[in-house]
Amino acid sequence: MPAGRYSDGRLIIDFIAKSFNLPYLSAYLNSLGANFKHGANFATAASTIQIPTSIVPNGGYSPFYLDVQYEQFLQFISRSQIIREKGAMFAESVPERDYFEKALYTFDIGQNDIGAGFLKIYNLGARSFWIHNTGPLGCLAYIFESFPLAEKDSAGCAKAYNEVAQHFNLNLKESVAQLRKDLPLAVFTYVDIYSVKYSLFSEPEKHGFELPLVCCGYGGKYNFSSNVRCGDTVTANGTQIVVGSCDRPSVRVNWDGWSLH
Repeated sequence: MPAGRYSDGRLIIDFIAKSFNLPYLSAYLNSLGANFKHGANFATAASTIQIPTSIVPNGGYSPFYLDVQYEQFLQFISRSQIIREKGAMFAESVPERDYFEKALYTFDIGQNDIGAGFLKIYNLGARSFWIHNTGPLGCLAYIFESFPLAEKDSAGCAKAYNEVAQHFNLNLKESVAQLRKDLPLAVFTYVDIYSVKYSLFSEPEKHGFELPLVCCGYGGKYNFSSNVRCGDTVTANGTQIVVGSCDRPSVRVNWDGWSLH
């Protein structure tokens, strides 16, 4: 399983790698035992497109916003070729130059005002793009647990948040259509993640899941509290308890209440 994440659950990029019988991608900043021959992962949790207003650990966002990831990608291209030209012992752990033109580039980072980001990568030779739309934000436990019943839909999700997500996705789809016109040599695959994830909440049993309780959480109707996060220590009846995973993670849609997995 991939390491260095909030959980050991796999992401879409992991399943893509598996479908091609390739190893999971190493994080770009992972310098120990990493193999970048088949690609690299520049993503970080809570990353943004624009400069974040606040950064972790104080309830903010990742400092590695999109422009930083782009600069890291540029470094990756140049440094990998320097390593290959020198023929060092790590030469076989980095991609050849023409790999970058044949690679699949996946984006899952808010997807707003991202057209310029695609153009930058396109100008470096990228031609194949995989774009997710945004998920049903109103189905995140930290959002819907505080909403009154009258403001929830039949799946128990916050209607207002999901309406915003759907409007956003409509604009994103139009932007992708424009990119196809502006960049005719590129192939853009638009993936409707919203519908897939929403079905996990509207029809959980159909997909082999239980009701949308948080797996790694504590308290409340949904086994979630914004004051107690996964991995925290709480005191219950005079005993300290570490908030850990549920017994059967495979039947829970939501891992920690903050992300849809």
